[in-house]
Amino acid sequence: MTTDHIGPAPAPDAATRRRERRGWYFYDWANSTFYTSVITVFGAAYVGSVAAEDARTDPANGPNACGGPELTAKLTNCDISLFGLQFPAGALWGYLIGVATVIQVFIMPVAGAIADRSQSKRPLLAAAAFTGAGATCLLVFVAGTNWELAIPLYMIAQIGYGVSIVVYYAFLAEIAEPDERDEVSARGWAFGFLGGGVALAVQLGIYLGHEAIGLTEGQAVRACFLMSGLWWAGFTIIPLRRLADRRQARPIEPEVGVVRAGFRELAGTLREARAFPLTLGFLGAYLVFNDGVQTVVTTSAQYGREELHFSQDTLIATILMVQFVAFIGGWLHGLVARRLGAKRTIMGSLTLWIGVIIAAYFLEPDEPVPFYLVGAGIGLVLGGTVALARSLYSQMIPAGKEAQYFSLYEISERGTAWLGPVLFAAIGSATGSFRPAILALIGFFVVGIALVALVPARRAIIAAGNQPPQRL
Repeated sequence: MTTDHIGPAPAPDAATRRRERRGWYFYDWANSTFYTSVITVFGAAYVGSVAAEDARTDPANGPNACGGPELTAKLTNCDISLFGLQFPAGALWGYLIGVATVIQVFIMPVAGAIADRSQSKRPLLAAAAFTGAGATCLLVFVAGTNWELAIPLYMIAQIGYGVSIVVYYAFLAEIAEPDERDEVSARGWAFGFLGGGVALAVQLGIYLGHEAIGLTEGQAVRACFLMSGLWWAGFTIIPLRRLADRRQARPIEPEVGVVRAGFRELAGTLREARAFPLTLGFLGAYLVFNDGVQTVVTTSAQYGREELHFSQDTLIATILMVQFVAFIGGWLHGLVARRLGAKRTIMGSLTLWIGVIIAAYFLEPDEPVPFYLVGAGIGLVLGGTVALARSLYSQMIPAGKEAQYFSLYEISERGTAWLGPVLFAAIGSATGSFRPAILALIGFFVVGIALVALVPARRAIIAAGNQPPQRL
C-alpha cells in the first residue's frame, strides 16, 4: 500500500480559519471529561471499591474489613491479587496509571511519527479518540467483583487519550500563525476546562442525587463513566468535520509500510533533536515547572482532607469551581500574552503560582472560604500556564515534525511527573505535616522561572526554521 503524493492545500480564507479553530477548541471540550471525571473524581475510588468487594470474600482479610462497591468502602485493609502480586485494593488505580504511562512511552512517539509521515492526522485522531471513548463507555460493566475488567479498559482508554492529545496538539501549527498561536492555544485550554466543568456538574448531580433517580451509588458512578465516553466521542465529531489535513505527505515505499516508516521517522527525529538544544532546553524548563503545577493539582485534595480536615463534599465543590475559574484564567492568559508575549506571561504566571502556594501554607483547618479562594487562585493560573507553554513549544518545532515533538513533550511530562508527588509525600512523612510539603513545591516554580528566563525564545524559534511572533 502506498500513500499518494498530496500537494499542499491553498491557504484558507479568514472564515475557514475561524471555523477550523472553533472545531479545534472542541477537542479540548470533548476529552477533558475523561481526565476530570474518570481519572480525577470517580475512577480511583470506584475501581478500588469494586476490587474491595472481591476481596471481601477472602477470609485472609478478616470479617467486615472491606466494604462493597461504594466510594466509601474501606480499601486499605483489602488485599487483592494480580499476576501473583498482593497489594491493597486502594492501590489498584495508581498501578493502572503507572502501567498505562509506560505503555504510552512506546506507542505515542510511533503514532506521532506516523501522523507526520502520512500527514493524515484526522483519521489518526478519530481512531485514537473513538477507541479511548469506547473503552471509557465500557467501564459501565465494571461492577460486582469483576474489577479485572477495568484493567484492559482503562489502559486502552488512557492510551487512546494520550495518542489523541499528541495528534491534536500537532494541529496547532497548522491553524494559527505565530502571532496568533498563544491566544488560540489559551482559548482551547480554557474551553476544555469549561467542557470538563459542565460535564462534571451534570455528573455530580447524578451522583449526589442517585437515590432520587432510583440508582445505587455504584450505578450512578457507572452512569458517569458512560456519559464521559459518550461526551468524548460525540464532541470529537466537531473537530473531525472542521479540521483539514494540509501539509504535503511524503511517499511511503510499498515494501516499508506506514508503521515501519513511522519507526524510521521517529529514529530520525531523535537524532535531529540534538541539533535544536534550545528547543530541548525549553522542554526541560517546562518539565520542571509543570511538575510543580501537576503536583499542586493532584495533592490539593489530600492537603485539604488530611491537613485542613475538609469533607469530601467541600473538596468536590472546589474541584468543580476550579474548572470554571480555569476557563476565565485561560482566556485571560491569552489576552495578556497578546500584549506581553508568551515567555513573559509564563514567567509572571509562575510567580503567581508561588503566591498561591504561600497562601495555601497559611490556611487554617475547617475554614472553607479561604480554601475556596486559594482554589480560585489555582484556577486562574492553571490553564493559562500550560496552554502558553504548549503554544511557545509549538513555535520551536521544525515544520512537519509537530506530532513527533509533541509526543516527546507528552512522554517527558509523564516520565517526570512522579518527582513532585514523591517529594510531597516524603516531606509529609518526615515532618508529620503536609504544610512544609506544600511549601517545598515552591522550588519547582523558582527553578522553572530561572530556566525559562535562560532560554532565548526568539533564537530557538528561528533555529527551528520558523518565523517568530512579534512579541515573546
